Amino acid sequence: MPDHAAARDADAGRDPAARTPEARSAAEEESAFSHPPVDPDATAAYGEHPDQVIDFYAPRGEAPLPGAGSAVVVLLHGGAWRHRYDRRHVTPFAEHLARRGYAVANVEYRRGGSGPDAADGTPEAGRWPDTFDDVAAALDALPALLREKLPQADPRRTVLTGHSAGGHLALWAAARHLLPADAPWRTDAPPRLRGVVALAPVADFEVARKLGVCSGATVQLLGGDDEFAARQPYADPALLLPTGIATTLVQGRCDLVVPEAVAEAYADAAARAGEVVGLTLLEDVGHFPLIDPAADACAVVAEEIAQLAW
Repeated sequence: MPDHAAARDADAGRDPAARTPEARSAAEEESAFSHPPVDPDATAAYGEHPDQVIDFYAPRGEAPLPGAGSAVVVLLHGGAWRHRYDRRHVTPFAEHLARRGYAVANVEYRRGGSGPDAADGTPEAGRWPDTFDDVAAALDALPALLREKLPQADPRRTVLTGHSAGGHLALWAAARHLLPADAPWRTDAPPRLRGVVALAPVADFEVARKLGVCSGATVQLLGGDDEFAARQPYADPALLLPTGIATTLVQGRCDLVVPEAVAEAYADAAARAGEVVGLTLLEDVGHFPLIDPAADACAVVAEEIAQLAW
């Protein structure tokens, strides 16, 4: 995620409509990260590593959406698969969904190292194969953990969602049955999901690589340029189609972090594979409003989830 501080400071005092795209993006990021973290109702481990945990939020039911009921939203956070961004930054979003009647499972997973390992000083993104090991293990363990921690939830009505890098992981997790035969994460059958709602996802690695999304995070996730081509079939959602699972992408048209072209490339790849993927494009919306409870775009996301959770 970029540092927009300079652009924000340069535009201070301007009319909002006259802000540069960079300054508007910075303001959106600041708003999304301004909410205090929300503690979960319960936490469970799906492995021995400290990052192998899932936080659970019980449905609050204060303003339930039609279709929410006891449906489960599995949430995978973003942050370019880098260590500095953990699940805490999406806990206000998890609470937002819980207040609309969903049971929420907020998944943590291992990310890249905390040191400035890349040439430009940016920490490396992801851990191969650990990041993928964790997401697969978390989804496999989830039904039993739900029965224990949120017995009122209905795992038969599960929607998988994720933001940015988490959107990639959501699409990938829904396509494990399409992985190469030698992939350790491959499943024999599609996951039991009502659908996937991917928010500004890093959904097509080839396009993301060409655009330099998140300072080359896709290449780092797969272990560098020397490993990229060999590992791409095991990790790139655009190569794992058709999934046979209802899928919607929600994308801000003013997103400077993961541009619209990435989501469009995935939707095009799905169409070529004979699958229709929904693509909801939001005008005058950037990357972060999709997970910001103070933004109108966040309400759109909750409604998109409801459409699949019936």
